[in-house]
Amino acid sequence: MTLYERIYEVIRHIPRGRVATYGQIARILGVCGPRAVGYALNSSKDPTLPWHRVVNSKGRSSLEQEGAQLQLELLKLEGVTVDQRGAIDLSLFLWEGPTYEWMRGRLVGEGTSGRASEDR
Repeated sequence: MTLYERIYEVIRHIPRGRVATYGQIARILGVCGPRAVGYALNSSKDPTLPWHRVVNSKGRSSLEQEGAQLQLELLKLEGVTVDQRGAIDLSLFLWEGPTYEWMRGRLVGEGTSGRASEDR
């Protein structure tokens, strides 16, 4: 499985009504930084990938204006509250991440150590 495929697999597990950050996904994988997650999302052509559930560490969209508006509208449809500045309260809506069992079975089995790396 390629790095991008592993990134997409993690993103597919973010539940409706929750968000994850680029850095959080990178830490889950333990083999890349937040920018790699952004590059993977930018490269995806899969219309079923819930890309809109990935935000920056401040709870904001990192997309240009039109893309950011679409992202926030999709999140609102899932029950995520967005404030007047376009920010999401991560203390309320941040995904806790996958279970240990999922990570062990999916990621460690793919050749990673399972340890998280620091944001770069």
